[in-house]
Amino acid sequence: MTSYVMTVSQNGQVSIPADTRARWNARRVVVVDFGDRVVMRPLPDDPVDDLEGKYKGRGPTVDQARRRARREESARASNR
Repeated sequence: MTSYVMTVSQNGQVSIPADTRARWNARRVVVVDFGDRVVMRPLPDDPVDDLEGKYKGRGPTVDQARRRARREESARASNR
């Protein structure tokens, strides 16, 4: 892990060091404010394409989630 101390310009700009830009080879970055820290991550040219298959097998299927939501909605309606 490499750390850099950078200066934020009056316009809020920060220069990313050349070796870091070369390593990540990204034209765009996303900045996430966690409240106690800021994280800058490379953003792929097509972020949606990059997520394809990332969550496969995690959580319920769409049909399972839909059935559960309908059961919960039906239970709420019958409790009225």
